[in-house]
Amino acid sequence: MEISCHTWAFNDLTLREALGTIARLGFRYADIGAGKHFNPVHTIRNPREVAADMLADLRAFNLKISDVSLMLTRISAADEKQRQTEVNVFKALVPVLKAIGAGGVTVSPGRAYPSDDEAARDRTVQSLTEMAQAAAKAQLPFSIEPHLDSMATTPEAARYYLDRVPNLRLTLDWAHLLCANAREKDIVALLPHARHVQLRQTARAQLQLPFERGRLNIEKIIAQLYEAEYQGHICVEYLSEHKNWHGAVDVAIIPEVMRMRDAIRNARDAHQPVE
Repeated sequence: MEISCHTWAFNDLTLREALGTIARLGFRYADIGAGKHFNPVHTIRNPREVAADMLADLRAFNLKISDVSLMLTRISAADEKQRQTEVNVFKALVPVLKAIGAGGVTVSPGRAYPSDDEAARDRTVQSLTEMAQAAAKAQLPFSIEPHLDSMATTPEAARYYLDRVPNLRLTLDWAHLLCANAREKDIVALLPHARHVQLRQTARAQLQLPFERGRLNIEKIIAQLYEAEYQGHICVEYLSEHKNWHGAVDVAIIPEVMRMRDAIRNARDAHQPVE
């Protein structure tokens, strides 16, 4: 299990500066997300230029991309044009993600418009099926991230899409599920479907907290990942621009990233057999 760090923690920096910071913190893998660091529209218009620039930055800092988070929350929208536009954006970005060596791609299960009724779920299944087919054709691992305010805020909702979309995997952000009051056993039951895992300290109804106030038992989580034979990356994902969103607290980003990095690494190393 390799450890990565998400560039969303450093949205006040350019992508190159964020990657350099992540490398100096001792990471060899980085997650990149849509937004300031990865603009889907600009990327589609300039695919070769964007890919070349990103590869140059990755080489400069000896980093690899463990995952790219595209989100694309309108895949559940009732407006067919909006829904299909998001699907088409995904398909257009797949070659770029392959070119930069992304280990996989994560999207949202769609935003609730305004609720997750049967029609919205059907639209989401349709969108995810198209996207999963495009990703599979390119041999790009594909997953949804169950998250707050989405069509999959609970483990049960995540299973709904796993049961209906071939080749679909999960990116598990423990904080979103715990914040939404999911039971630990229900989160752990999803681990066989996990392609990617994201961790930051959290508690029920508080999406982000300083390490000492959080409720995640990192040693226990790592043990559960080993028991589930998880072989993906574990991403340290702190958010720098989400104050008060579902109780998220502003934190000192670099110290918090370091604390979580060390906790994951120590727990991981403790589970590795001694030769």
